[in-house]
Amino acid sequence: MIGNITSENGSINYSEEVIANIVGVSTMECYGVVGMASKNATDGLWELLKGESYTKGVKIHSKGNDLNIELYIIVEYGTKISVIANNIIQKIKYNVECYTGLKVSSITVNVQGVRV
Repeated sequence: MIGNITSENGSINYSEEVIANIVGVSTMECYGVVGMASKNATDGLWELLKGESYTKGVKIHSKGNDLNIELYIIVEYGTKISVIANNIIQKIKYNVECYTGLKVSSITVNVQGVRV
């Protein structure tokens, strides 16, 4: 379990898959994002992920209840990458903290490609 919240009524444990799914869906809602990227182990190349595989472009590390999120994306050609990245960071931080109650301490956005 990556995250854990305990109260007087019981505890809630979050798996890495749940957090990664929230991050992936939040990222894909942002303007200018074409898709998530995943490294192909055999070729060493980055490939575009679509559909249900949002979680493969997300890595999550935790220290206690603080989350460090790293994601790999492919952006649309002609868009300003810094604006897209800031948009993604704000949206992910808001959604993860509101939905789960866990604190996001850092988010790293790695742009792996640009698609026309």
